[in-house]
Amino acid sequence: MTETISCQRLQAAYQRSRAELLSFRNNAGHWTGELSTSALSTATAIMALEMIRRKRPADDTSLDCYIQNGIRWLAEHQNTDGGWGDTVKSFSNISTTMLCHAAFHATKSTEKYVAHVVNARQYIDRIGGVEAVVARYGKDKTFSVPILTHCALAGLVKWETIPALPFELACLPARFYKTVRLPVVSYALPALIAIGQVRHHFRKPRNPITRLIRNLAVKRSLKKLISIQPTNGGFLEAAPLTSFVTMSLAGMGLTDHPVVQKGLQFLLDSVRPDGSWPIDTNLATWTTTLSVNALEGTLPEFEKTPIRQWLLQQQYKELHPYTSAEPGGWAWTDLPGGVPDGDDTPGAILALLNLQPEEPDAQQADDLQSALRNGVNWLLDLQNRNGGWPTFCRGWGALPFDQSAADISAHVIRALQAWLKTESQSEETDLRLRAERAVRRGFQYLATVQRADGSWLPLWFGNQHIDNDENPVYGTARVLAAYARGAERDSNQAEQGILFLKSVQNLDGGWGGASGAPSSVEETALAVDTLLMLDIEAPAVTEGLNWLLKRVEAGTYTETTPIGFYFAKLWYFEQLYPIVFTVSALHRAETVLKKSADDNLRLSLEEEDYRIMSVKEK
Repeated sequence: MTETISCQRLQAAYQRSRAELLSFRNNAGHWTGELSTSALSTATAIMALEMIRRKRPADDTSLDCYIQNGIRWLAEHQNTDGGWGDTVKSFSNISTTMLCHAAFHATKSTEKYVAHVVNARQYIDRIGGVEAVVARYGKDKTFSVPILTHCALAGLVKWETIPALPFELACLPARFYKTVRLPVVSYALPALIAIGQVRHHFRKPRNPITRLIRNLAVKRSLKKLISIQPTNGGFLEAAPLTSFVTMSLAGMGLTDHPVVQKGLQFLLDSVRPDGSWPIDTNLATWTTTLSVNALEGTLPEFEKTPIRQWLLQQQYKELHPYTSAEPGGWAWTDLPGGVPDGDDTPGAILALLNLQPEEPDAQQADDLQSALRNGVNWLLDLQNRNGGWPTFCRGWGALPFDQSAADISAHVIRALQAWLKTESQSEETDLRLRAERAVRRGFQYLATVQRADGSWLPLWFGNQHIDNDENPVYGTARVLAAYARGAERDSNQAEQGILFLKSVQNLDGGWGGASGAPSSVEETALAVDTLLMLDIEAPAVTEGLNWLLKRVEAGTYTETTPIGFYFAKLWYFEQLYPIVFTVSALHRAETVLKKSADDNLRLSLEEEDYRIMSVKEK
């Protein structure tokens, strides 16, 4: 690497990208980021507003501008094939297209946008309509049933074709949810209740016992829904989930229900000036921890302090009302709709370790140590029996977003490894012993889910150019980061993972999600960063670094790619991802280059000393 990339060139690119990242901090000193606008979010928000508008007096036009602006935005961002993708950079898909198409019908906008509606209908027929939606999600009804419900409210799908959701199960204590195997993932409890009820409202079950049970469960489950709604009305801070709940209750005529009123306010508060809605409000905690960890402790103390204090404030101190998660975890956002999870918690632990004050006072040291130990304990309690970690709830396991995931598990392992290095070893505490055992079990899990080609698949990231929307480059890079320390570095799993990353590098030197996928800043930076972390010196690293440096020098390294998966494989891109990943890779490259130069200098000095000693001996 040192033969083809000069120190000056690398430092210039690093300083440029670092300054760009730091410029995105808000007035409080941390990062907020910006999530992509979503056609799916916009379509569902329009439907929720329309369901409320229908129940209001004819002279009440307060929602008209929101609906009209949203419809206009959808029309302006339809793809040439007649469909819509989840983001403005995404390929069309059946789910988002059916939701957008239904929004035009529900709002009686078909005559004004005839060509758009016709083209959308042709796309839907060509892809397969309802059957294609059901096939896309398989046994997981978390998203297929809400999509079909949205279309039913627009009059485009018959209620009898929509599977009934057992909303009565929400009346059970939370500890029983994993036992009864709900047909939706853990985070979708609000949709289970609201969508289950609207389906029941329009199509009662034939079985009289089931009908009676569900009739009796209506009021009780609605009380449950009230109790788990965040103070700002946004379930998970997500416009789609909030919209599905709001449209369902409003479609039943419950427009004055407190859940509907709070949901409506959330949607009105989160609409963007161009009339669209983002996929989520923000990922402030996630983007902040990513940024801090990319900078790896290089911030001065006066800049670390406000971030550290803010991050400590984001740790949950009480039982979470939504998922019943114990205190100790972190969510992706600082807003009330967040939920503590197995990806943001290790990110926060690593960030706090990078934000440690050089000379902490007693109170600072106690606060930091307590937060870290509580976070570690939370992660240990989350670990599944198979040794891996899920996103939200231990032991659910039936559906993908509640199963152990390779990328999340590797992130947890890295956090536990880092904490173990800083935690006092003078006493073999129970927590320390548990963490060491959890790491061993975590690596055993990772070995079982490594694919034959040496790769690992992530849960929360994908690539639209790859079959099944997979992204083995992202997954493998993230997992290999856990193998970079200790004996695992020389394991067969690590070697196979490294060989995979090298094998799928593109001819231009960059990486996409897999072999043949277009190179992106995000995936190239991740691959380079990880290979450097593993101390790999190979042409692949040099070529990848050169690819990245050219993007920084051309100013195109800030271009985003839709690689993020939100809930139910809903695509998004985040403004900060390419910048954060670039900073991390270039910072590591600069560190490696500096170490190499220092080592060469040391060897040179040692050789000179040896020569002098030889002369003296003569």
